[in-house]
Amino acid sequence: MELAHSLLLNEDALAQITEAKRPVFIFEWLRFLDKVFIAANKVDVKEKQKKLVEQLTGLISSAPGPPTRKLLAKNLATLYSIGDTFTVFQTLDKCNDIIKSKDDTPAYLPTKLAAVACVGAFYEKMGRMLGSSFPETINNLLKALKSAESQGRGEILLSLQKVLSGLGGAAASCHRDIYKNARSILTDRSMAVRCAVAKCLLELQNEAMFMWTTELENVATLCFKALEGSNYGVRVAVSKLLGTVMATALMPKQAAVMRQNVKRATLEEVLELMATGFLRGGSGFLKSGGEMLKGGASVSREVRVGVTQAYVVFVTTLGGQWLERNFATFLSHVLELVAHPRATQTHVEAVYSRRCVSFALRATLGGLLGEKAQIAATKELCQAISKQMRAVEAVVNDTSGENKAGAADVSASQHVMVCALKELGSLVQSLSATASPLIQEPSIGLLETVTSVLLHPSMAARLAAAWCLRCVAVALPYQLTPLLDRCAECINNLKSSPEAVSGYSFAMAALLGGVHQCPLGIPHSKGKMVVSIAEDLLRTAAQNSRLSLQRTQAGWLLLGALMTLGSSLVRYHLPKMLLLWRNVFPRSQKELEAEKARGDSFTWQVTLEGRAGALCAMRSFVAHCPELLTEDVILSFMVKLHGAHLKASAAMVRLRLYDILALLPPKTYEGSFNALLRELVAEFTLTDNSANTTTSLLRSLCHYDDSVLMGSWLQETDHKSIEDQLQPNSASGSGALEHDPSSIYLRVPVGESIPGPLPLGVSVIDASVALFGVVFPHVSFKHRLQMLDHFAECIRQAKGVRQQAVQLNIFTAVLSALKGLAENKSTLGPEEVRKSALALVMGALDNPNPILRCAAGEALGRMAQVVGEASFIARMAQHSFDKLKSARDVVSRTGHSLALGCLHRYVGGIGSGQHLKTSVSILLALAQDGSSHEVQTWALHSLALIVDSSGPMYRGYVEPTLSLVLTLLLTVPPSHTEVHQCLGRCLGALITTVGPELQGNSATISTIRSSCLVGCAIMQDHSDSLVQAAAISCLQQLHMFAPRHVNLSSLVPCLCVHLCSSHLLLRRAAVACLRQLVQREAAEVCEYAMSLARKAGDTKDSSTINLNITETGLEGVLFGMLDRETDRKLCSDIHDTLGHMLSSLAVEKLAHWLKLCKDVLAASTEVGGALGFDIGKEEEDSEKKDEMDDDIMFTGLGEDDKSKPSVAPRWVTRVFAADCLCRIIHLCENADKVHFDLAAARAAKAKNPKGDLLVLHLSDLIRMAFMAATDNSNQLRMAGLQALEDIIKKFAAVPEPEFPGHVILEQYQANVGAALRPAFSPDTPSDITAKACQVCSTWIGSGVVSDLNDLRRVHNLLVSSLDKVQTGKGTSIQLYSESATTMEKLAVLKAWAEVFVVAMKIKKEAEARPARPPKNSEEDEDEDVGEEAGILPPDSLITLVQPELPVLSRLWLAALRDYALLTLPPEFASQLPPDGGAFYTPETIDTARLHYRNSWAPILHAVALWLNSTGFGANEAPEDTTPGPVKGPPGSTKSQEELVKDRMHLLLGISIEFLCFPRPEEPIEHVMSCLQALCTLLESPCAHILAVMYFIYFSVDSNAILEVTFHFSSRVLSAGEEGGEKESVSALGEGGDTGELLPGKSLVFAAMELLVFILVRHLPQLNTRVSDSPSHIPYRPQSLSEDSTHLVAATVSVLAELPGLCSPAGSMTILPTVLFLITGVLRETALKTHDNSVPPPVSAALQGIKAIITSPLARVEKTQVRWTSLVRSSLASVLDYSQPDESRPSVDEVSMLTAITLFLLSASAEVLGVTTLQKGCIDRYRNSLNSSDPWVQARCYQMLLSVFQHPSRGLSTPYIHALAPLVVEKLKAVERSRPSSPPELQAVQEGVKVLENLVAMGEEQNRVQLLALLVPTLVSYLLDENAFSSAFPASKGLHEFALQDLMRIGPLYPAAFKAVIGAAPDLKTRLETAIRANQASSKAKAAARLAQPTVQAPPTIKLKTSFF
Repeated sequence: MELAHSLLLNEDALAQITEAKRPVFIFEWLRFLDKVFIAANKVDVKEKQKKLVEQLTGLISSAPGPPTRKLLAKNLATLYSIGDTFTVFQTLDKCNDIIKSKDDTPAYLPTKLAAVACVGAFYEKMGRMLGSSFPETINNLLKALKSAESQGRGEILLSLQKVLSGLGGAAASCHRDIYKNARSILTDRSMAVRCAVAKCLLELQNEAMFMWTTELENVATLCFKALEGSNYGVRVAVSKLLGTVMATALMPKQAAVMRQNVKRATLEEVLELMATGFLRGGSGFLKSGGEMLKGGASVSREVRVGVTQAYVVFVTTLGGQWLERNFATFLSHVLELVAHPRATQTHVEAVYSRRCVSFALRATLGGLLGEKAQIAATKELCQAISKQMRAVEAVVNDTSGENKAGAADVSASQHVMVCALKELGSLVQSLSATASPLIQEPSIGLLETVTSVLLHPSMAARLAAAWCLRCVAVALPYQLTPLLDRCAECINNLKSSPEAVSGYSFAMAALLGGVHQCPLGIPHSKGKMVVSIAEDLLRTAAQNSRLSLQRTQAGWLLLGALMTLGSSLVRYHLPKMLLLWRNVFPRSQKELEAEKARGDSFTWQVTLEGRAGALCAMRSFVAHCPELLTEDVILSFMVKLHGAHLKASAAMVRLRLYDILALLPPKTYEGSFNALLRELVAEFTLTDNSANTTTSLLRSLCHYDDSVLMGSWLQETDHKSIEDQLQPNSASGSGALEHDPSSIYLRVPVGESIPGPLPLGVSVIDASVALFGVVFPHVSFKHRLQMLDHFAECIRQAKGVRQQAVQLNIFTAVLSALKGLAENKSTLGPEEVRKSALALVMGALDNPNPILRCAAGEALGRMAQVVGEASFIARMAQHSFDKLKSARDVVSRTGHSLALGCLHRYVGGIGSGQHLKTSVSILLALAQDGSSHEVQTWALHSLALIVDSSGPMYRGYVEPTLSLVLTLLLTVPPSHTEVHQCLGRCLGALITTVGPELQGNSATISTIRSSCLVGCAIMQDHSDSLVQAAAISCLQQLHMFAPRHVNLSSLVPCLCVHLCSSHLLLRRAAVACLRQLVQREAAEVCEYAMSLARKAGDTKDSSTINLNITETGLEGVLFGMLDRETDRKLCSDIHDTLGHMLSSLAVEKLAHWLKLCKDVLAASTEVGGALGFDIGKEEEDSEKKDEMDDDIMFTGLGEDDKSKPSVAPRWVTRVFAADCLCRIIHLCENADKVHFDLAAARAAKAKNPKGDLLVLHLSDLIRMAFMAATDNSNQLRMAGLQALEDIIKKFAAVPEPEFPGHVILEQYQANVGAALRPAFSPDTPSDITAKACQVCSTWIGSGVVSDLNDLRRVHNLLVSSLDKVQTGKGTSIQLYSESATTMEKLAVLKAWAEVFVVAMKIKKEAEARPARPPKNSEEDEDEDVGEEAGILPPDSLITLVQPELPVLSRLWLAALRDYALLTLPPEFASQLPPDGGAFYTPETIDTARLHYRNSWAPILHAVALWLNSTGFGANEAPEDTTPGPVKGPPGSTKSQEELVKDRMHLLLGISIEFLCFPRPEEPIEHVMSCLQALCTLLESPCAHILAVMYFIYFSVDSNAILEVTFHFSSRVLSAGEEGGEKESVSALGEGGDTGELLPGKSLVFAAMELLVFILVRHLPQLNTRVSDSPSHIPYRPQSLSEDSTHLVAATVSVLAELPGLCSPAGSMTILPTVLFLITGVLRETALKTHDNSVPPPVSAALQGIKAIITSPLARVEKTQVRWTSLVRSSLASVLDYSQPDESRPSVDEVSMLTAITLFLLSASAEVLGVTTLQKGCIDRYRNSLNSSDPWVQARCYQMLLSVFQHPSRGLSTPYIHALAPLVVEKLKAVERSRPSSPPELQAVQEGVKVLENLVAMGEEQNRVQLLALLVPTLVSYLLDENAFSSAFPASKGLHEFALQDLMRIGPLYPAAFKAVIGAAPDLKTRLETAIRANQASSKAKAAARLAQPTVQAPPTIKLKTSFF
């Protein structure tokens, strides 16, 4: 397509394609133009302008579709603004003529609309350039407006809006006309037109001043009228208009005010105007008659909801600062709204009004105000509440009854209270710990105020206060226990006041319900307290009839709340609970009959309340303590439930009963199914219920995707909480706490901020429907049939509205039942049951109510799924096919098309494959039915379902479907948004179907792809946000399958704009798409986002895009969104997106990301500035001075940001930023070690100033961690301490280049101390103190602290916390649960253990170092002098720990004892001490286990070190005399030996248990600590331990661990050796005479296992099983990592020593394996290195070979033969491995030769004198001599020399005979090719040495022959003078070497030398010439040289290890 387009429309190409494709072709050309114009050359455009204008204006009259006309208008306007504007007026006139035309036929409409669009675009683009032509244009448009139909009206209003925006103030003369015309249309029938008018008026009010002055009231009334009967889109548009106009009236735009002196409206007037809408609606008083039917309310709900949204727009427009200043006024105004009697005429209306007011408060306070301002707002709220409460108290206490009006005030005040308290709770909860100053400041008295409301006469207010207290406790967990105590005390003191009993029990229940959100919990004793209060209330309920009801209710409520604490607490109170339950219900049938016969209504009320309460507590028990639900308990439940059996008439009891039965397994109440079902069916078929109540569950049971048909997507908007009121089912959105007080302690449903149970009537029906779904699958088929028939009967009998209600309920129940069947995998039943069900469903497919049709479709699909028979499915499908072919009415066409979709959805592609063709053809036909958009919507929706479920089977229908989708997108009017949404769904499904094929390049795929892209482009330009969201998700799909074809440069800016959208779904889609994009192309995405920001900055119309991208880029915007967004999904996607961006960009753009985090974190100092630094007041002055420095250093941050209008980052965002900081450190660590090396970093920075390294930002890192760690928010403190710990760990060892011997962290000692100190204050929560202990030990152990005073400060913190551990309980009152105390104590002990381990390590290292020279005596007197110099004496740390050791060791051992008991398997539970251990109580045993699991390992290590250092505690006091909480077992004075034994068993037991079953979640450090502890303990050998080591190897994958394990194993082995020597020298060693090594007993065997495992793990090719398997791929040798090489080398060394531990026979057992492995390692690791170095494993292997061959075993007669054959085989293997081979080109020949030489030198000639071996060895030497590598040659000569010189002539002779001739030959050849490099020279020198030695070895008579070989060779190396001067250095070297050699040999063998020289005169002359030249060259040199003529030049190659 792209190729066919040029600037002009390719008319030939257009003529060639079919009619159907032309609109697409034209649209693509227009898209192309749109892109080209931006970058086009103006000259080119002007050249072709005339033709272009012709083509474009020609298109106007070709009836273009909506997207086409929009683009067309845009292009024409752009063309004129780039090119010449001569003909613009002609074009404008042409358009005006078209608009004036009288032709009203539908065919002409698109042309008219296109003309209207062009006019709008012209004015928007060129505005005043068009001069004075506008009045005519505007009049023209207004005239057309009067006669146009709805689509025309919408388009004209859109154009007017553009004209206004283009002209600005210039069009003032026409403003009144436009306003008059628009006013009348604001209440248009068509919703799309209403939206358009609202947008047009919004544009108008920018300039038309009269709208917000004289006409203000009229505008308001107009808006209220427009809201009546509105849909969501209209409400959003009209509320925006209303809110903006009101805000402008209050604060006019500056320019307008300057022009005329305008009378500004006051805030009171504006608010009053809006209040009339909220309270009276737009109808005045006339219309309310019709409204009476809806529930007697005078205000239509749509108006109230719209006005509520307008309030939010109003405040948002004025901004956060305005709200801060005027909050008091705004608050009192909205609270008055809800106190007004018109807002609360019925209970449901009152709830709705409260919802609206709460929404207005939440949306403004929650989003616009920063944390400081929110704290101020909380104070205002408190004042408002106490003011109300004072008024109420006045009325209540006024006994004289004079104040008649008071009662009404009290009932109104309850609603005010609910709103105020709800908002107060939400604020405190969102502020979390930042709100602590609020609670602490007595002047505010927040807690007093809220608790005072607990005595309010109204239940709703009391519940709201209780909820508010729960919020406070969740935000500030340290308030939880005191609040509970306070409420308990009040209940006990005010037992006689019904309000107090009710209010305080609500509060206690709410607080108990909040415990699960507080990880630290509450003390166990509080549970007992609650039980005793509840029991007391229930017992005394009958004593006083005035209080019976409240006490009964309160008692059961408290017990229900208690259950939420979980089974660990409830377990203790279960018997008492069962007893209480038993007493509530009648024991027998007789008692039940007697009960019925007596009692008045009040007694019955109390009885029923008691039963409802008991059932409610049972339900809570079943839900929260499932572990305690044993058979017996269920049985006792059932007995009671039978007693109550369904005779109860009260709805509350029924609700509770249904709730609990739904949670219990249906098997338990099988016997009573019949009675139960009768009751349930009567419930939801409204048999005994005159009201037409409908269930609220239908929506949740229908499929989420069908929301487009039912309109329930409204739940996915920012206005969900108020829009719910407008849903069609009963009491929808009217949830309130007073409907069901038990919800105050239950978990809040996901996505809700506060629980809102629906009114009782609806809840009962909901519960019955849910229970019906649970029971139905367990009922017999006969009963199923009866019920289904009964349903049909019920529907038939009901009439009108009631019939709809009954039908809705029945359908929900049927769906619930079918869902239950599907989940239970059971079937529906035989034919007649199916028939009955089918009749029921088919009947509803033609129901006029769309919700019922949806439910019927869903039910049909579910039935097909449950029945699962092809014939049944075929029958259903056929029925719908027939219906659709014949039916003409909308209802049945929509219902049956959905039925087809649902069938496919639930049966899947395979099951419905044969119906696919028919279904698709029918639906494609229905989708083209332009006469009914509803039919199109349902058909397209079903089509999308089919495409989705058919998968690849749909591939054949993709093209026709796609072309239909495109055609519809181009023609359907944009006002039918549902059609467009469904088209989006279809497009998305089609993209998924084609899938990865989309990457292809074939013609068909390219067409499909371009069609998809065009479709997305059309939807992106649509005005509806849901359609835009669909476009984004389609592009996201495309990007997944064909990333190259999605143009990010246009997509990313579009997404960035959507991030600021006011529509939640659009923001969600944008973020979800970004999340996917940044996973692959983070850098590009950020770049495009920044370019968008630059573009917006450059252009004048930056106002059109409300972008907030600043220099912080996209990531800055996302961080900002985190502060505003509350939607869970959206926030988690933002976190992911930022996470992906961080991982791919943070290391490159380090400074940028750190600044981002820093800016976010700096906010904490602003809020907490006043509070964060009152820390060290009471400490000594020097510390105060330090504090001040820190204070000044850190709070100076973030001061310059005050100008920014947005809110400061909230604590949640700051926590995220602190986590990001830790991630950045981690990423840098993985990226490059230079980040942690200051010297290298500075060097790198100097080279490349743009580069950025982490270590250069260290001060920022510390500062950020400090800010976070000293914040008010507890979560942030945790994150800050974590960051601090990471920083210390990573930077502790980084040296300071300027001060050698120091590290860079030293300069931050004071800061770290200051960050840690607040965490040890007494009121800090346990988890923070525990974390801080961890940081302390890391800091002390890091070795950074060089100043003893600084060390003491941190050390004192730990000492203080140790005192806390010793005193038993931390503080006098206990705030948190016992397990929190356990956590804190164990953290302290763990920290001390870590410090002790480090101290011992330092001490050990110090002892290993040589002592320093003694000081002078003067210095000795003043010891500190040495320390002041900055060097800590090595034992200083241990001296700090020493005084605490007696206490510590005792506590450590106690903790280990606890841990050992807690790790026992469950079957030993009876052995645990009944009253808990040293640090845990029996109640918190489950949570305590986790804390022990975190801290046992370092403690174990410390105890091992301590025991080792004190000789197993030999010098300490006996255990049982120790003071404190840890007593030994009474009366056990154990002997020293027993103590030692016990402790040894304890430590070994714990270690071995852990190492045998290491838990995967345990950190690697634990394994390290454990092994080090064992290392310390090991004094006795133990094969089991090695087996355990072997196990660890299998289960752990970390080199560090392997290293430790390895050292540990070698320690065990050496212990074994020593043990062997000690026992008796005569003992043979392992294996005895037989040589048998028993697994499990033998140490050697265990060691072998371990060593083999290590080798195979690092060199898998050693495993023959792998290499022999047929599937094995030949392995390319590859080099190991450095750690691995050392480990393998060490392993080989140990292997070689193993035979030494065995008897001769035993060693024969293992030798084959040992030799096999060593030679194998040699084979695998002997690879060439670039510097010819020998890798450690190779040298270890060579050493090993030598050790084994030279071992004394060779001389033992018994094993002589086997020994010989083994050595021979090994040599054969080595020869084999060194065979030159193509598959192993990189074998290091030198190492292999060395091995061969070792064999030859170490073993005797008899062993290796076998001919084959000899031949092999000779071959290898020959190959090496012929090698092209001079280094190999040189080494080969060296080794030959050692072989030739072997003392045993029998061994060396064959080699001399075979190889000497070759040596001579090689050396002779050198004359022809002289050496050119030092290695070559060296090779020749080594060769000559071999010859010389041969000469020396020869006998006297052969000397002449031998010299005759050597001397001529040497002489041939000499050069004549001319040649010498021009020769290479190496060549000269050879000359000099030869000359020296000759001059040395001459004197050695004078006679033979002369004979040789004499025989050849030319030799003589050459030699003489050379000597002369040499002497002549430099006498001095010659003299020097002659002085030392006989020194042999040492070889220049030194072997790293000498093997010979």
